[in-house]
Amino acid sequence: MASLTVLSMTAVPDHLRGALTRWLLEVTPQLYVGTISARVRDELWSTVSNCIADGVAVLVCPAANEQGFALRTAGAHRRQPIDFDGLLLIAQARATTPEGQEVANS
Repeated sequence: MASLTVLSMTAVPDHLRGALTRWLLEVTPQLYVGTISARVRDELWSTVSNCIADGVAVLVCPAANEQGFALRTAGAHRRQPIDFDGLLLIAQARATTPEGQEVANS
């Protein structure tokens, strides 16, 4: 059954953006939304994660959990999804100075 899928990307190759527009609507630059099957979603995610290069991608899709959605990420991240007793949370990496001291993230 088809379900709503949201895909956000940053700094990805143009050919990848073009390939995604075959299946999803680009509502703003590098933000894609569409109703696709799980099989198509998995194939698109495989393509995105293999072609991401130095970019970042985040996919949100429905899931049978308390929050009602699942999150997939690819690329170098400042924020990382973590499972906290079944609840999805986003952890932000702490920045450090060259001396190794932690600094506050903005």
